[in-house]
Amino acid sequence: MRIFLALARTESLGRAGQHLRLDPATIGRRIARLEEALGRRLFTRSHQGYALTEEGARLMPHAVAAELAMTEATQAAPVRTGLAGQIRIGAPDGCANYLLPQVVAAICEENPSLDVQIIALPRVFNLSRREADMAIGVSAPQAGRLSVQKITDYRLHLAAAQAYLDRHPAITDLADLRAHRVIGYIADMIFDSELDYLAELGLDRVALASNSVAVQFNAIRLGAGLGVVHDFALPSAGGVQRILPERFSLTRSFYLIRHQDDRRVARLNRFADMLCRRLRQEVQRLEALVEDDRAGPA
Repeated sequence: MRIFLALARTESLGRAGQHLRLDPATIGRRIARLEEALGRRLFTRSHQGYALTEEGARLMPHAVAAELAMTEATQAAPVRTGLAGQIRIGAPDGCANYLLPQVVAAICEENPSLDVQIIALPRVFNLSRREADMAIGVSAPQAGRLSVQKITDYRLHLAAAQAYLDRHPAITDLADLRAHRVIGYIADMIFDSELDYLAELGLDRVALASNSVAVQFNAIRLGAGLGVVHDFALPSAGGVQRILPERFSLTRSFYLIRHQDDRRVARLNRFADMLCRRLRQEVQRLEALVEDDRAGPA
């Protein structure tokens, strides 16, 4: 079941082998024996990798339940003083770049036997297929066997590098934005409506676009244009300042999303509590650093 789950989640003999520290050929033989023993085909093979068949998909929840039972059994032993093992977090890349590194580093400092993997992707994670142990989202999902917990609110403002503002017409009103180069998301790659910031400004042309928050922020930092920026990212880049903060401000939220079955896993519960608490504190700390900021042309 452990090998079956690894292959179902990675869809690759090589990646499953890396995860389990087994030779890919061994993975293939074990899966073939499992299919023979069950008398059913669990995977379809192609040059793109391994995909679950209908029979494999039906087996998946039973395998996950067995995995969860084993995890609970091992945790019935005396509790260690710190967390151990591996935990994988999925997050949008704004959170993954500007919040999670320092938050996770602090947690790992207190738990030396803990390994944390951060997956920064601009999309929604599939926790049912165990792409991650938990995910941070910008909206609360309404479907699926998921547990959702609000972590914190965060704020965003228009911002630009002082070097850009010095070379371009002054911005005294939101209408002035149309005369400036706008940086933002690629419209057809916005995976959550909460990220469609520019729609609230009525701006329909994005001169420099990326599906990555980090790419957008670096372009703004280098003076390529102006865009909507997380307040918690601003302290990481000197020379970038908010524009018209009294006229335009957005508030969004981060949510911790977990598979409902994992609420019974004490180790994940402890990590989730640490993560939420430290994320709240870090957002508050970073936003406080820019609270008194006043944009030059505002």
